[in-house]
Amino acid sequence: MITGAATAAPLSESIAPAKKKPVLTVAHITDVHIRAGDDAPARFKKCLEDVKKHDVDFFLNGGDSIHAADYKDVTREQMLEYWKIWDECTATLKDYEIHSCIGNHDPWWAAPSEQDEMYGKNYVVKRLKTPGRYYSFTKKGWHFIILDGNNSKISLDDVQFNWLKNDLEQLPAGTPVVLMSHYPILGATPILVGGGHSDSKQLKSLFYQHKDKVKICLSGHQHLQDSTFYNGVQYCCNGAMSGFWWGKGDAESAAPNYYQETPPGFAILKLYADGTVTNTYHPHAY
Repeated sequence: MITGAATAAPLSESIAPAKKKPVLTVAHITDVHIRAGDDAPARFKKCLEDVKKHDVDFFLNGGDSIHAADYKDVTREQMLEYWKIWDECTATLKDYEIHSCIGNHDPWWAAPSEQDEMYGKNYVVKRLKTPGRYYSFTKKGWHFIILDGNNSKISLDDVQFNWLKNDLEQLPAGTPVVLMSHYPILGATPILVGGGHSDSKQLKSLFYQHKDKVKICLSGHQHLQDSTFYNGVQYCCNGAMSGFWWGKGDAESAAPNYYQETPPGFAILKLYADGTVTNTYHPHAY
């Protein structure tokens, strides 16, 4: 058994520039899988209060915000209940921006028809209040790109890839970039459990063309924590807020609430004016 005090210590941390202050401090939460059971709403709210203690400027939400709307037997009522709980919990973040991407469990595919207003990804965009299923924005000299990998074989569709290519090309040289996808683009976890981008070679080649810009790629999906450094880019899969889907775990769980060896938690990113970024994963004990 690992105590709550032990799980409160950060699991991983990059080296910060000496004697420099970050221009932004950003929270990365992912795989919340919010639902009514296992006291998940109250536990999630406690997690959010812990995140706030890090004086974050805004939140990046990596998807799978709700438990699982994608299963064939999920009713409209169940899906709406998940989103209602999500809204109630995130109401505690009314003073913060939340920039979200779409997870595979967020869209409701069991609607009576594709013309149903609640069918698929467009409804998720509406509920998460995002500009679209993929988009970008800039804050304090850092550019943020939010991707949608929920396409054939976990990939960017052609239209989205061309948009990404153009978005990077339009940035002034040396502009530091954070990318977020629900799924890992590169890393160790796809070797262990699958679930990574099938277009990883195409993406890493694009990033290499813009190696003066692309600094870090964030993901979730795996519920496993992993940090990989390749061609000057950090690839950070940042565990899951829900850990073992808010459950106690199974035979592979290293401790209660863990998924395999990864405890539930969230990441704090510190972004510096010189393009340096640190990613620290903080386990939580709720």
